[in-house]
Amino acid sequence: MADAPKANAVVGQSGGPTGVINASLVGVIEEAKKHPEIQNLYGAVHAVAGMVNDDFIDLKKLSAETLEVVAASPSSAIATSRDKPDKEYCAKILEVFKKRNIRYFFYIGGNDSANTAHILNTMADEINFDIRSFHIPKTVDNDLLVTDHCPGFGTAAKFVACALMGDDLDNRALPGVKIDVIMGRDAGFLTAATVLGKQRDDDGPHLVYVPERPVSMDKFLADVDTVCKKLNRCVITVSEGICDADGVTWAKKLAEQAETDAHGNVQLSGTGALADFLAGQVKTNLGVNRVRADTFGYLQRSFPGIQSPVDVAEARWCGRHAVQFAMSEDNGSVAIKRLAGGADYKVELFRTELSNVAEKTKSMPDEFINAEGNGVTDAFIEYAMPLIGDLPKTEYLGGYPRV
Repeated sequence: MADAPKANAVVGQSGGPTGVINASLVGVIEEAKKHPEIQNLYGAVHAVAGMVNDDFIDLKKLSAETLEVVAASPSSAIATSRDKPDKEYCAKILEVFKKRNIRYFFYIGGNDSANTAHILNTMADEINFDIRSFHIPKTVDNDLLVTDHCPGFGTAAKFVACALMGDDLDNRALPGVKIDVIMGRDAGFLTAATVLGKQRDDDGPHLVYVPERPVSMDKFLADVDTVCKKLNRCVITVSEGICDADGVTWAKKLAEQAETDAHGNVQLSGTGALADFLAGQVKTNLGVNRVRADTFGYLQRSFPGIQSPVDVAEARWCGRHAVQFAMSEDNGSVAIKRLAGGADYKVELFRTELSNVAEKTKSMPDEFINAEGNGVTDAFIEYAMPLIGDLPKTEYLGGYPRV
């Protein structure tokens, strides 16, 4: 591999924001300042849209104090984009790169972002324009291949775990059925994380449904009825992408005119239709008087003050490593390898090929889902707990002896 070129660099944040995506951005900035090969570091405003429009900010001018605040802030500090670049779009980006002598490209995002980095790197090679293109993993869905887990997941998992702790206490105080719809189109990791705050044997969520396990309405209602008869209440978490027994998502069946994004995905998070539908089915078919439902929507992505310490540290570390890898490699995606779990939790970072991550998704493994398809196993809890940090302790006095 040739020596690292002396040139400019650009970094962008793509797709849905997270609670720690800015930590990855700060990691890139911090590490870039250490390498004289990177002369200027541009932040692309609104990701690839900013690159096409030549809309950049100078990230090297930010103070250390500002960077610390940025790292602790949720959402995307330089804004994001849902554009899905094709070859024509990428050709325009490369023209801007040539004009500004940008030879380093760092892109923080999910599998579509890895694909964008892959397309740009391939096209640049075809025209003999040497760029070093690196993808930095990010997604609350935790569905990227190769990496053990994704920066952004731990913080979102902490949010949903805390939210369900409170929701369960609310349901204890005023018993009934409560349904919460959580993000997760194809992978149920985030919905599964709602169990991580359980402290008592009868804590909710009592039922957990993920996209990996289709569930018929008859099965869903039978499960709810069983829990209600046992506990006189039931707290349920449901992935937005859960499917009927025929494999079609309930959300898609409900959408008369399904809204889609640039990637052809049906809009699932911006509507409460699924939650309302499930609540209506429980009320009508089981005769439960008090049924409530919430759709978490985008709340779990950018909630301030709840970062997981492990998640924010690893996100920042991934940003730094992308720059380090770029000093000796042509392209790649940063990935996390777990070396030890539990109290001895430890990871290392490594580089994998862009093609291993681009446009691919990972599902929850079978061993994380219970046999009934309505809950998670201890194996999932052991996997996820080190990623979220400490959770608050709660107490409920309703079970104490009466006097």
